[in-house]
Amino acid sequence: MVLSRHPRTAVWAAAAVLVLGPVAVACSDDYGNGGSSSPYTSTAPATPSEAASGPADPAAAEQQIRAAWGTFFDPAASTDEKVAVLQNGEQLRPVLSAFGDDRDASRVSATVTSVEFTSPTAATVTYDLKVAGQTVLPDAKGSAVDEGGTWKVSVKALCALVELSPNAQSVPGC
Repeated sequence: MVLSRHPRTAVWAAAAVLVLGPVAVACSDDYGNGGSSSPYTSTAPATPSEAASGPADPAAAEQQIRAAWGTFFDPAASTDEKVAVLQNGEQLRPVLSAFGDDRDASRVSATVTSVEFTSPTAATVTYDLKVAGQTVLPDAKGSAVDEGGTWKVSVKALCALVELSPNAQSVPGC
């Protein structure tokens, strides 16, 4: 049986299908970008010295990041709550609505295990993706960004999850 020889691959695929199945069905490139480039910009550091520093209050920023990721992956959170914690969330409301309408999505959650600031406005987030309480994707990497003074799950993190799905279609902004 293939699953016994490649359990990690099977788990990744299962997680991607559970998390991203509704995205593949609900999304198309309705924003006129042709899928060729993202309207969302990276928050890469401007200078090498900026990359070495983090936000003014790293503890508060980390707490906000953990809360944002918790809400984003909370099956009980409303679409409005998820929009509020996702970078450019309003533009991605259709994607988040699709998650909320899918019964399998209610089984998916995530636990942040670490946050590493890469600049005053960006961080790498390590998390465990869970399905029905079981970790299916340990030590996954994502990112968070400071958008207007509020730390949020980055569009890049959402797009990375979308790319895991073998059936995913183009998602606006990815």
